[in-house]
Amino acid sequence: MARENDLVIRGGWIVTPKGVVQGDLAIQDSTIVSVGGNVSGVQEIDAVGKWVMPGGVDVHAHIEQMSGMGVMNADTFETATRSAAMGGTTSVISFAAQAKGEALAETVANYRVRAERGAMIDYAFHLTLTDLDVEGFETDLGNLIAAGHRSLKLFTTYNIKLEDREILSVMAQARQHGALICVHAETDAILEHAKTQLITAGKVRPRDHAASHPRMAEIDAVERMCRFAAYLDQPVMLFHISTVEGANAVKQARESGAPVWAETCPHYLFMTEDILDVPGSEGAKWMCSPPQRHIADQAALWAALDAGNLQIVSSDHAPYRYDESGKLRAGKNPAFHEVANGLPGLETRLPLMFDAMMRAGGQGPEQFAQITATAPAQIYGLPQKGAISQGMDADISIWDPDIQLTYGANDLHDNVGYNPWEGRTIMGWPTHVILRGKTLCKDGVFLGTAGQGQWIDRPELATKPKNGKIKI
Repeated sequence: MARENDLVIRGGWIVTPKGVVQGDLAIQDSTIVSVGGNVSGVQEIDAVGKWVMPGGVDVHAHIEQMSGMGVMNADTFETATRSAAMGGTTSVISFAAQAKGEALAETVANYRVRAERGAMIDYAFHLTLTDLDVEGFETDLGNLIAAGHRSLKLFTTYNIKLEDREILSVMAQARQHGALICVHAETDAILEHAKTQLITAGKVRPRDHAASHPRMAEIDAVERMCRFAAYLDQPVMLFHISTVEGANAVKQARESGAPVWAETCPHYLFMTEDILDVPGSEGAKWMCSPPQRHIADQAALWAALDAGNLQIVSSDHAPYRYDESGKLRAGKNPAFHEVANGLPGLETRLPLMFDAMMRAGGQGPEQFAQITATAPAQIYGLPQKGAISQGMDADISIWDPDIQLTYGANDLHDNVGYNPWEGRTIMGWPTHVILRGKTLCKDGVFLGTAGQGQWIDRPELATKPKNGKIKI
């Protein structure tokens, strides 16, 4: 006699890689066993009139991490992953950030302890490389990649930047061992020049932050990293593209056959730099790097997503409280260069994107699932994540398209203390969030426990097919 299903999600519109199927989704233990049809289960969830989506995969989040300015993130793995789950995300890749002088193996061991203690969704790490001169660096790097840590984060700016020769060296090692290079791509010399001019002129309010990151810094660095990728035939992910020109540079590189992918973030799709121009120091709440840009940039980023030239929308969750522990560490009226950059986004990424993409004339459910779950999982090599199909992990978010919500001042489930989207009204909300067959969130109530998240092994990454054109 066939075993009865543990859980059946009944009657919803199920979004799969092959299209939308209306029917039942069956789960046994932690795995999806059937999609569509009419089945029964020990437990059932009524999803009639709702969208059954893959759990979100957020591949860019700073959690329990010290910034380059020496400011600790507001979130622990427990608070960050609780927040992520409440917004429909079931897998996250955060950073294991190497401190100067620290062995890479030690870096990863420390972050793993933090994650095992607190993570409530499944997780992996990017290795942020800042010091290539520590003893055993190359050996540790090769061993860690082989152990499943298959993405490496590099900076071209700030006090943790690598020089071009170091970037090429790391890229060559990544190619040898099979890892993806991820780059914060802004040219340091341009940023330093702009910052110095603004400080000299006394233009140091949060609103001046936008001018301290000229778009040319992104353009120059993105173009250079695309050339490096082509030169070494090494896959590269360009983080947080914010400009028309940056998106065009990625498009041109991809068309030429360079192994390049790129992402953008909700704050570039839905905010402009005007959000920084508020009285006093409150604009610090929305300071991030690169900064928000202009309406024309938003249109270009959406067009790039539609065309497949940008593949992912991530949160770039970088949580700092608006107090002396975070944004106001330098005082109540800090200069822009004294403010920790970043804003929370793990919980708001999916609702913002669902609202925009599921409206009449929007990109629709399949593209929503693709850019928020399927493509991230494929590019970063999360083998059981990001899609609803037989044999995959039962990571599911069930969305009610008729729920309307207006964000409040402090209604998120992280530890940041403010919501950067306060006052924005969205349509659609995840009523159920399921991780490996177990319900994490139900009707706004969180049911998870600290430490239940599991590390995700990544045995390999997306690669180039023989015709030279990259996948995805």
